[in-house]
Amino acid sequence: MKPGKRNLITDVEGLWVGNADDSAVRTGATVLLGARPFVAAVHVMGGAPGTRETDLLAPDKLVQEVDALVLAGGSAFGLDAASGVADGLRAAGRGFEVGGMRVPIVPGAILFDLLNGGDKGWHENPYKRLGREALAAAAAEFALGSAGAGYGAMTGSWKGGLGSASLVLECGITVGALVAVNALGSVTVGDGPQFWAAPWEMGGEFGGLGLPPRFDAGHEPSPLKRMGEATTIAIVATDAALTQAQAQRLATAAHDGMARAIVPSHTPFDGDLVFAAATGAKPLSDAMVQPFVLGHGAATCLARAIARAVYEARPMPGDLQPAWADRFSR
Repeated sequence: MKPGKRNLITDVEGLWVGNADDSAVRTGATVLLGARPFVAAVHVMGGAPGTRETDLLAPDKLVQEVDALVLAGGSAFGLDAASGVADGLRAAGRGFEVGGMRVPIVPGAILFDLLNGGDKGWHENPYKRLGREALAAAAAEFALGSAGAGYGAMTGSWKGGLGSASLVLECGITVGALVAVNALGSVTVGDGPQFWAAPWEMGGEFGGLGLPPRFDAGHEPSPLKRMGEATTIAIVATDAALTQAQAQRLATAAHDGMARAIVPSHTPFDGDLVFAAATGAKPLSDAMVQPFVLGHGAATCLARAIARAVYEARPMPGDLQPAWADRFSR
């Protein structure tokens, strides 16, 4: 396995990512857009999720493909970002056809960033606008760190952010991850600069620091945020041809990457979830082995993407938490 040429989820051909953010509100939205509809699924492990249209991602539901997936800040208000994306897609003639009408299918998930110091006294919910702006910005290249859905994110100790990573498997299939990290837990070991995801790092993508020689495995963490303030939301994607059931298994396996990179993860106070997306460009040649390897690749990508999110976050005036980059020299 090796990273794709961009080391971004957009190394999966036919997928683009767009970010939009609002510096005054200290929040943002991110959209994953396909050149055409793609198979999608979801798996939720956290105890406090916030979602839109995730029920239709079950394998027994009528609609088997979606037009886009959205990650956003704003808690329940942020779910409106998907409405902005849906409006933009409808204007472009995209969507599930019903009797001559087009209905864009845009599932989404949100994180809580309402207490990060930004001005939340809006007269009109800004997330619909942010969704449309993110859709308009969709491209193969996009910013990491303090951008999009990760713009106002925080973790248990450091500023959070938006992260991404990719892998090309030996069979030629590509896997990528996109994540907004707003976790209750920590992505670093204690107070040091080393990332829990270090064993899966490739090419010094988040500093090449490795793990410390020893750490207290018996340490019992305390929640550093209040109930409802946390969540890590992610998308893993592949160009493999997967059924919705196989995509759901991919999302489930990817949660291992979250547990490798955030300690603790999947708490009662986090809304941790993973979407999976499959463009279907490459049929599986081995229906037993390749899904097994895909799951490992998705978990590896997600762990790396989580560390990159915090590593790339930049300091800004008014921050309530330090940025990793501000504390430790690169």
